[in-house]
Amino acid sequence: MKYIWLVLIALIFTGCGYVPASQYTKKVVGDSVSTQMVISVQDPQNSVIIKDAVDTAIIIKFRTALKPKGEAKTHLTIYLSSVGLTPLQYDSNGYIITYRTTVSMRIIRTTDGKDKTYTSSGVYDFSIEPNAIVSEQTRFEAIKSGAEKALDSFIAQV
Repeated sequence: MKYIWLVLIALIFTGCGYVPASQYTKKVVGDSVSTQMVISVQDPQNSVIIKDAVDTAIIIKFRTALKPKGEAKTHLTIYLSSVGLTPLQYDSNGYIITYRTTVSMRIIRTTDGKDKTYTSSGVYDFSIEPNAIVSEQTRFEAIKSGAEKALDSFIAQV
């Protein structure tokens, strides 16, 4: 009886057809990806932060290698549309204690000579002490996290 239950449970889990999203993404983008971040004239500093975040996320989430443009199966051209930092929550004295970072980007995926354009955005919320100034490091980390979430949105679209 125990054997029948084990076989039945095994059939249920193997029959559901679950495949991680990275497997589907790898079929679309292939074994190698190259990236190009088009530096925003209005916001060059954030463009560099986002380029690093995107490269790291591609290695981790796509489980693929970064290669030079000529050697990669897929090339991603990334345009920074906007980066926003808006107050979200105030304390009883009117000081901002929570911010929301929104990163929007346009990504052009080129695979086998065919282009497809995606727009994606990512949101990251973070807290600070009342009456404190948002440090550069905190802002960079928030933008990086927002960019990673925007890349998650891109993966979902792919």
